[in-house]
Amino acid sequence: MTNRIFICLLVLSSITVRAQQNLVRYVRPIIGTEKMGHTFPGATVPFGAVQLSPDTDTIPYEKNGKYNGEVYKYCAGYKYEDKTIVGFSHTHFSGTGHSDLGDFLIMPTQGALQLNPGTADNPKSGFRSAFSHQNETAEAGYYKVKLDDDNIMAELTTSQRVGMHQYTFPKSDQSHIILDLMSGIYNYDDKNVWTYVRVVNDTLVTGYRQTNGWARTRTVYFAMTFSKPFKSYGKKDFDTRQVYRGFWGKFDQNRNFPELAGKRFRMYFDFSTAANEKVKIKFALSPVSQDGALRNLQEEIPGWNFDAVKKQAQDSWNRELNKVVVNTSENDKINFYTALYHAFINPTLYMDTDGQYKGLDQNVHKAQGFNNYTTFSLWDTYRALHPFFNLVQPSRNNDMVHSMLAHYDQSALKMLPIWSHYANDNWCMSGYHSVSVIADAVIKGVYKGDVNKALEACVTTARHRSYEGIGYYMDLGYIPAERSGVSVSNTLEYAYDDWCIAQMAKRLNRNDIYEEFSKRAGNWKNNFDSNIGFMRPKMADGSFKKEFDVLSTHGQGFIEGNSWNYSFFVPHQPEQLIEMMGGKKRFASRLDTLFTMHLPDKFFADTEDITREGIIGGYVHGNEPAHHVAYLYNWAGQPWKTQQRVRMILKMQYKPAADGLGGNDDCGQMSAWYMFSSMGFYPVSPGSEQYSLGSPSVKNAVIKLENGKTFEVEAINQSDKNVYVQKVLLNGKPLEGLTLNHSDILKGGKITFYMASKARK
Repeated sequence: MTNRIFICLLVLSSITVRAQQNLVRYVRPIIGTEKMGHTFPGATVPFGAVQLSPDTDTIPYEKNGKYNGEVYKYCAGYKYEDKTIVGFSHTHFSGTGHSDLGDFLIMPTQGALQLNPGTADNPKSGFRSAFSHQNETAEAGYYKVKLDDDNIMAELTTSQRVGMHQYTFPKSDQSHIILDLMSGIYNYDDKNVWTYVRVVNDTLVTGYRQTNGWARTRTVYFAMTFSKPFKSYGKKDFDTRQVYRGFWGKFDQNRNFPELAGKRFRMYFDFSTAANEKVKIKFALSPVSQDGALRNLQEEIPGWNFDAVKKQAQDSWNRELNKVVVNTSENDKINFYTALYHAFINPTLYMDTDGQYKGLDQNVHKAQGFNNYTTFSLWDTYRALHPFFNLVQPSRNNDMVHSMLAHYDQSALKMLPIWSHYANDNWCMSGYHSVSVIADAVIKGVYKGDVNKALEACVTTARHRSYEGIGYYMDLGYIPAERSGVSVSNTLEYAYDDWCIAQMAKRLNRNDIYEEFSKRAGNWKNNFDSNIGFMRPKMADGSFKKEFDVLSTHGQGFIEGNSWNYSFFVPHQPEQLIEMMGGKKRFASRLDTLFTMHLPDKFFADTEDITREGIIGGYVHGNEPAHHVAYLYNWAGQPWKTQQRVRMILKMQYKPAADGLGGNDDCGQMSAWYMFSSMGFYPVSPGSEQYSLGSPSVKNAVIKLENGKTFEVEAINQSDKNVYVQKVLLNGKPLEGLTLNHSDILKGGKITFYMASKARK
């Protein structure tokens, strides 16, 4: 009997293994590393705290006392167009339009020791190395590149909190590992506040670094261990401005000294290596302490088997990628699974293996009953990424909402996160979109905590009068143009967020809050100039700003967009917007113009984040404010145009190449748009359980829901020409209207689209 049970278990295990496809093979981390994508190609695991990736240059944030525009190209540390690598650092943002991080850069070298990075046009003048994309491999959870100048093969993989390096050296008695404790992304001389290093023995080094960058107060602790003892070590100090040095001059701190501290220094570790000898490094991070980093290292990667760690990383990616199995063309599979990969990089885990993390109050906290996350780029990700998590990662999104509410509890200002990053708020972009994420999670039944407390946090944040014009917004119903350079976009985004609060209040039978925020949700009307049919800045006296250009992005009251795109930003009340714009026919005509107009070159004069690759007509897909716009034809009575536009965007803005993204991926938002749209539906207004229907580009997709059920998307007669939907069935019955409910998906079943080459009007 026991043997029979054992055989049954083996059969079940075999079925499970067969059912899980090898989808890692479709992931191309190199997509988005050229031009405006701002992704990184290195190794990470799903939502991991370590992003171990090459950095290709050391562009400073400032030049001659001013912002250096070239630094924008290096938001992810790596630029595909570059020919040299300066090293491999352990923290990176994925797809952002501003940056930080790049912590603890490591570079293997051999020959005469050099402790400056050199220059891109003369890499041999420093420790950087030339490389070729022909000798570069980037996979989910694994990166490999040959460093040509020193003939060293570099390989990288990670666990959640530990980066693992494997460097294959030539025969040399002058092999080195450089640990650059100065390097960083968006770096400048004063960014490093303080660095401490303790050499514990000849294989173990611990320490921490404090930085003042995008995150104003950030401390990252590390533990670094080598697979073989180093024979000597040292450091070079580059801080020429330190006035007070105490009496540490009694020691020679530059050579084999076990305790080091300062603002700007680099270390080196010397080895003798045989031909093709592999020197391995495990580098763990912690937000709490050196001991925490060491525990993370010991618990996550106790051994030295690099291939086993790589397999574990790629197995973790396969488990996540198999949550959605699609049948489509080979190129579209690459696009889809790379998008899924990019969507599952951020937010990032922010706590040690024992649950401890440093909070916004700079005290140590312990996550109780949830995993704590950071890297919330909410202006971007509330639109589609978090709604996508509610569908395929509900437990994680529940934890993310818990993390936001912990942030609120620790906030001296009692505000939910705007842009959360390493126990800091960067305060980047407009709106208070954590309320959208929270409301969407509450309404879809994803958040399992105290919903009334969540509502209270949302309301308190939305009533914070001193934050970016909220007081004016509450008193006047708009933000005066004299008081804010982004007055219109703030008013529009606050109005949407307020609608989300109203929906949550309605769900919880809080009628007083529902009434208050339903009224506020209509404030977008105060910036609509009916004489010209566009959103327009309004002055404190109630008049509209006289000097106004609907195409310009500079000085017109908008952030990362112009009036043409932002005038459609009323995702929560499209029917009312259509009425104010003159009815369905005129509204659809306006949408037609947006997608077919020609933008003059002056549009790009004041933008660094958008080029023509990210624009179709005047529609800006490379930035987020108009991501819902193609779906608005559904409300205008012309759904066939939604279908045509969506398929056009999918083809034009996403390609399986290094320059395959039309704009910043923005922590997965661009990727989430792709996945929703390729499956035929999209969350136009998160905070509602409705998805708006489009035109699926996949032939088939199976979403494996966390409740054990599956939801299947099927597209009959699918092809590049057959973009128009003739009819839609839900579980074999005609689906009325142009929306799909989240609750219907959770029940499991199938939605079937019948496609054709001609529009059904």
